Amino acid sequence: MTQPLSAAVLAEYLADARIRTLDLVRGLDAAQLIGPRIDVVNPLLWEIGHVGWFHEYFALRQLDGGAPRLPKADDLYDSSVVPHDARWELPLPSPQGTLDYMARVRDAMLQRLGDGVASAQETELYLLTIHHEDMHDEAFTYSRQTLGYPTPEFSTARPVDPNGGPLPGDVAVPGGVLQLGSATDAPFVFDNEKWAHPVEIAPFRIARAPVTNADFLGFVSERGYQRHAFWSDEGWRWREAARAEQPLYWRREHDGWMIRWFDRVQPLQPHRPVIHVNWHEAEAWCRWAGRRLPTEAEWEAAAATEPDRDGGLAARKRRYPWGDDRASPQHANLDGNAVGVVDVAICAAGDSAWGCRQMLGNVWEWTATTFEPFPGFSPDAYADYSAPWFGTRKVLRGGAWATRSRMVTNTYRNFFTPDRRDIMAGFRTCAL
Repeated sequence: MTQPLSAAVLAEYLADARIRTLDLVRGLDAAQLIGPRIDVVNPLLWEIGHVGWFHEYFALRQLDGGAPRLPKADDLYDSSVVPHDARWELPLPSPQGTLDYMARVRDAMLQRLGDGVASAQETELYLLTIHHEDMHDEAFTYSRQTLGYPTPEFSTARPVDPNGGPLPGDVAVPGGVLQLGSATDAPFVFDNEKWAHPVEIAPFRIARAPVTNADFLGFVSERGYQRHAFWSDEGWRWREAARAEQPLYWRREHDGWMIRWFDRVQPLQPHRPVIHVNWHEAEAWCRWAGRRLPTEAEWEAAAATEPDRDGGLAARKRRYPWGDDRASPQHANLDGNAVGVVDVAICAAGDSAWGCRQMLGNVWEWTATTFEPFPGFSPDAYADYSAPWFGTRKVLRGGAWATRSRMVTNTYRNFFTPDRRDIMAGFRTCAL
């Protein structure tokens, strides 16, 4: 059961999430807020209205009932019934009208909190809607990258030095029984994390850091994208259809490799993790390098467990790789502080007990595992969060540079189809 939080903490989270949302649409004109019809993005004007609606529908109306604060809001913003391609054709409110609707909902959310401690139900629904806004804020960020919009400016970002060099090598993680998933006493849990259950894993070796641009460049330089032997049949079909020759935003110019970062082209930094690669690309690189992707159980063991007295896997799991304290910029590149990825050797304070760095933050990490329910799964209030996607997506772990630190933990499961390159994904690997 969700642990009750104070009204003050929930109010702080609500305000902070909304600041980030507004940061991400500030300065965009009406045409940019609609944007082109692309499979992997939504019209930003629709999406920010959907965020406000989600707070209203899943918190205010679940707790207090009542009618929508915008006529026909359900017909406009319910993503479970409004088809993706129809979202460009809806009679949406103006940008200012949309912001006004969002403000009315936010004010009602804050007003009903009052003082003291929220109930467990209130806390769960408020956190659900806050984290939903956090997820969309990350989606807004990579949508701006997809569309080539200007680099976002975050009001609450804390400057970070991105330079720190490479971090080669593997660490050894012993075999044993891992309790995969979240424990029942976790502060807040998404339905697909429920509940921790025993999984037997064999000893393995996993990279200390994610694969870097320099690492991936070797694959590109050796014509890895042109050699079918490194790709699965499905991956090769994707590569041919996409005409992929290198990672999505890489550019080969006369003075070397460059990368498009939002609306600018800049030199490719060798020690930053490769980002915006899909599962097929990660798998092909592994075949070329004689490596493999970790399973999600292996990933969680490397991130969350500690050695017991005999050097095996202790039963206790950490909430974060470094322990149970919330993240700081010294632990992980989260919250948009760096407004991009940093070198893989940064954030030594965030090492796991086994010596893995940046298991939270910087880039999401693809795993070998197909997204499936844990034993005994049942959907929570947002029934379409997980259940419709089982069996069709791959699990990613760890969070990216724009992920909010209040949401991501060692047990958080992200999930996307293996062809998605727009998301902030990279990967780390295991020895064969």
